[in-house]
Amino acid sequence: MAEQATATGPRTFSSDKPVVLVTGGAQGIGQGVAGELLARGWRVAICDVDETAATAFASQSESSELLALVADVASESDVARVIRETVAWGGRLDALVNNAGIADPFTGAIETLALADWQRRIDVNLTGAFLTAKHAVPHLRKAGGAIVNVASTRALQSEPDCEAYAASKGGLVALTHALAVSLGPDVRVNAVSPGWIDVRGQQAGAPESLEPLSDADHRQHPAGRVGHAGDIAAAVAYLISSEAGFVTGQNLVIDGGMTRRMIYEE
Repeated sequence: MAEQATATGPRTFSSDKPVVLVTGGAQGIGQGVAGELLARGWRVAICDVDETAATAFASQSESSELLALVADVASESDVARVIRETVAWGGRLDALVNNAGIADPFTGAIETLALADWQRRIDVNLTGAFLTAKHAVPHLRKAGGAIVNVASTRALQSEPDCEAYAASKGGLVALTHALAVSLGPDVRVNAVSPGWIDVRGQQAGAPESLEPLSDADHRQHPAGRVGHAGDIAAAVAYLISSEAGFVTGQNLVIDGGMTRRMIYEE
């Protein structure tokens, strides 16, 4: 996207509360993480490629502790600007949550997968996390901060025709432990790998009433239900907190036990 210094939300902050940047924070899991961290007393900056969604979330939250920026994390100039504006707004940067990604895993048969479609998923899902870490690390070192990368259980197991998505998320898990070793002990780096998380209510244009998931959808999970954004948000909040001070280089799978269940076709 063309670089735009578009930002929405308040331009003031209070006291010395810690500051976190959540990429892809206007919708889905990112919105859930941003909302949870706001509730826990963090000052939260989000960036999202969807300006309408970013503006809507900022308006909905009505929080003086939220800054909403527009950016494409695959653009280094956009990322550098977001880091600058976040630090200028908050005075510091204590944590980074790399959540931005193209969520649709299906790209069709490998024989017909266009290079541009492959590259776009790698650029957003994987290179975007590299770029944000690159520009955030100097500030995170000063704060003794933390990074959480939002990967996927598709880094560990697959359905057909998801090569680009699986490769990007698998790369993100590997990037996590590489960064943890390189940046320790100054900065801790971990990943979370969500399974089926129902974020329909956190998507732009979501209807006020949603069709309930089926009993079978829930029963197939050993935990007895499909996940929700709060499940991921709670884990992220823990991993960026001082309570996780001895946790780095890890990939926390949050999938209701599905990756531990043997499933055979009948």
